[in-house]
Amino acid sequence: MNAVHDDTTAVSDGPELGGFSINSYDPRAYLDAFEEPPPPMISSEGIVAHNITEEFRSAAATLEPGELVKDGYFTLFESVGALEIGDPKMDSGCLAPGESLDDDYDVTRPLLPGEVIGIIDQLLSLEIAWHLGYPLSQTLFTSVYIEHMLQPTPMTVQDADFIRNRPPQSQRDPMHGVLRAYCLGLLKSSCYVNERIKQEHSYEEEDFVTNTYNRSLLEKIGRYEIRDEIMEARNIIHEIRHTITDEMAHALGFRLELRTAFLRAIELSELRSDAESLSLPWSQMQGVWEAINKTRHLGKPVPEAFSTKIQRRLASTMPPRPIVQLGPEETHEHFKKLIADGIDVLNVLNYSDSQSLLNFVLTFQAQKPQPLVFIRALLQNFLFHDMVILGRLSIRQILDDDLSIVVLPSSLLLDPANDNVEAPHHPRYAIAHQMELFRQRAAQSYLDIFRAFCQNRCRVRRTLFHSLQDWETVQIDAEEIDQLLQLQTEEKPLVYPPSSGVVPSHSLPLSSWAYHYKLRLMEWTVQLGFELEIYQPDELAGMYWYLSYLSRTRAQHLERIKFFSAHRLETTTATSQQTRSKAYLHLATLEATTTHHLATALSALYTVLARLDLIPRPPRPYGTDALRYQVRMKPFASIGLPELPSFESFTTAVLKPNVSTPALLESAAKAAAAARVGLEVLSKMGEGEAFATGGRGGGGTGFERWVGGARAWMRACIAVGVAVESVKRALVANADEKAGMGGLTMSVEVPRPENGYHEWWIVPRVSKGRF
Repeated sequence: MNAVHDDTTAVSDGPELGGFSINSYDPRAYLDAFEEPPPPMISSEGIVAHNITEEFRSAAATLEPGELVKDGYFTLFESVGALEIGDPKMDSGCLAPGESLDDDYDVTRPLLPGEVIGIIDQLLSLEIAWHLGYPLSQTLFTSVYIEHMLQPTPMTVQDADFIRNRPPQSQRDPMHGVLRAYCLGLLKSSCYVNERIKQEHSYEEEDFVTNTYNRSLLEKIGRYEIRDEIMEARNIIHEIRHTITDEMAHALGFRLELRTAFLRAIELSELRSDAESLSLPWSQMQGVWEAINKTRHLGKPVPEAFSTKIQRRLASTMPPRPIVQLGPEETHEHFKKLIADGIDVLNVLNYSDSQSLLNFVLTFQAQKPQPLVFIRALLQNFLFHDMVILGRLSIRQILDDDLSIVVLPSSLLLDPANDNVEAPHHPRYAIAHQMELFRQRAAQSYLDIFRAFCQNRCRVRRTLFHSLQDWETVQIDAEEIDQLLQLQTEEKPLVYPPSSGVVPSHSLPLSSWAYHYKLRLMEWTVQLGFELEIYQPDELAGMYWYLSYLSRTRAQHLERIKFFSAHRLETTTATSQQTRSKAYLHLATLEATTTHHLATALSALYTVLARLDLIPRPPRPYGTDALRYQVRMKPFASIGLPELPSFESFTTAVLKPNVSTPALLESAAKAAAAARVGLEVLSKMGEGEAFATGGRGGGGTGFERWVGGARAWMRACIAVGVAVESVKRALVANADEKAGMGGLTMSVEVPRPENGYHEWWIVPRVSKGRF
């Protein structure tokens, strides 16, 4: 006892901690902790503390719910950077007077057949809006039925119901069963679409939003179970058809059939086999969709079945966004386009040669409007899945096929027998080794061309000019391999051009092939600049001149390839590969020459219009023409061949100060006429000659699109000739050419690319009078 007493005394005799001690326990001190603390004691002289709490509360009480008091200096940047509590535009939790936090819609209420059709049609509209790039939070996830079906996460197909905890003995309402089956098919197909797009190369901020907000799209439920649910719902419709009209029964059946066909189409696309067999469900969808469109009038809208309040449960930091509302006609056109492109994209599986494959991708992706992201993802899947091209071809087969078409028809370098030689000192062994090194170096760059064109048009251009430096390196590496192969093939150098007296040179087939594609990439980059409206009207003369410069260089390079190919043909027996290569080189040369002539004509025409002050030149107080040229040509500045002209050379070539205006117009007319001759030949070519072969399909063929493009070029060429003649007549009618704008009664309009004949050829519209 004494020991304990001594310890207690020792503790109590020590210093107190903040006024508390073990022996002086006062419960009132703990009660005071829950009371409002006193105002802080400010000891600074000249400062008087004043409690404004009550005044602030009374002033705030006069505000309406959602009303903000915002300082005038609170800028837009600060508004966006901070979540404005109480602002309905920024705060998803802000409620209007009398508004509830959650939606009040009762998913258990009975539905009429017309209401089910109305809800399904609204879901179709939201589905296509999601395909167009809007997030699920503004489209499918605004459906109250889908939200109740997905929360909590269903683990079995029985759990996937918007009416949970249904008594086992109770019978589901037939209309509820139809709507549930449709939602199951919709969510499962959306799951496949989302996964397919995520597996392929795309840009979420530009093309598609894959975010599911931690909601399951029925990943754990098999498609066969869902297909059975849809079939059961169709049987229910058949059983109750006597209680509803036949028209209603057919309308509901068509909508369920669409879901079955879509699931089947996605399932078959994984096979990458015969295009004709894969197109059957797509063709079925095409017919069903037209039937659905004819029965839209039977639907009764149920707007209360869709709510933006669900967004509060999807993401707490997301500002409220409106539901995306597409009209019936817009929904119909987008779905029709989706199905047609789904049929058309299957034609890529009908492989004939590498150039036809490339032309198919180019023309398919150049459609206006461009195919939706899901279709472009399917195209990538067909082309690149598991690095097996089109499901049956190796990368080597595609690459060797392209080399044989462009530079090496029936060549020893591509002979498969080279791989069977095992003697290290045999020339064929060395050839096989060097060619394999080249394939490993060039394969990825070659495939990236196809992958680039599977993106949206803005991204295509950006990817292409980033690829230019890679192709520059491929060309340098290929030239080194060419020099090693010359020793094994004992190739003799030739004088090119003939009778020119220059030093003989070798054919350099691999580096020639790389240079050819590098030039094509450079041309595509410039041409896409016209399509995407990157260049100002006063820059068109210069950019068309540069396009003419590139295409002329490519035409000259193709002539060199033709020369060496013809020499090899003289020493060997003609084969089908050599005939095919000759046809391709003829086509490529004709296309490059036509591009050169048409670009030359447009450059000269815009130069004349600029001389006459008919092309507006916006003020640029913070830049010069030299700096602007540097920015425009930045993608090509690091390219060794063809060398980028200096700004002085470029300016002289475009403005042509030593050429009179009438002479410049005459040269434009001659160039347009030469381009027209070439286009007439191109437009009359067959599928094989144009290297645009492909299978038949409901969405058209690659050849039909290729012909359509050639005809659009022809119309643009004719329009250039008409514009040149109009300017000529105006100058002749004007007695004093030096009067310029004051004497010319002529006006010029530079149309937008989509309003012209072809997106790559911006032809000015010249007319009498002034705007």
